[in-house]
Amino acid sequence: MPPKMKFFEKKKLVIASNNKGKIKEISLLLSPFEIEVVAAGEFPFTEPEETGDTFIENAEIKSRYYATHTGVLSLSDDSGLEVEALDGAPGVISANWAEKVPGGERDFNFAMQRVVNELIAAGIKTRGNLSVAEKAKLKANFTCVLSLCDDMGKTINFTGKVFGTLQFPPKGDKGFGYDAIFVADGMDKTFAEIDREEKYKISHRSDAFAKLKKYFEQD
Repeated sequence: MPPKMKFFEKKKLVIASNNKGKIKEISLLLSPFEIEVVAAGEFPFTEPEETGDTFIENAEIKSRYYATHTGVLSLSDDSGLEVEALDGAPGVISANWAEKVPGGERDFNFAMQRVVNELIAAGIKTRGNLSVAEKAKLKANFTCVLSLCDDMGKTINFTGKVFGTLQFPPKGDKGFGYDAIFVADGMDKTFAEIDREEKYKISHRSDAFAKLKKYFEQD
């Protein structure tokens, strides 16, 4: 186990994201630490390009960029949907699937429809009375990597996952991203149909935060 990093002795932290839904979710999860949370958008910097091939690489790119540019402890999140039948796609490019044109405005209704299209192209049934075997082909998970970086560029990462099944058409308006098509194992509603507090208890992001919290509570 690496030496413990006393990150939370500093009472200010930059969330390295401009995604409002993600910032709200992370802020709520950070609330027990009683630290000042600042959104990346409050600084006059252009977001770094995410050129990594994995969630960890992209998370570190963001956390290191904001920590070294602001001199403030930075926490980044890289997350996405991984569909088993699509060999883990969209994965690290989950946000890109929401772009009708490269680099354009993101529309996750468009992204969710792309998931449907890709599954159908793979010969997988997505609607109607699905058999147990057909539902099994809609298995998916959300993955989240949290990367915490100090102003010297030192990082530590925590990975969280939540497993479930895709369902179509999308249902609910309480979530963001792909929430409206994802039903976590043991539940009968999508992430977009349940209250935020209920989602946070079982989400991939909450899982990653639990690991971060446990790390700092070590003796």
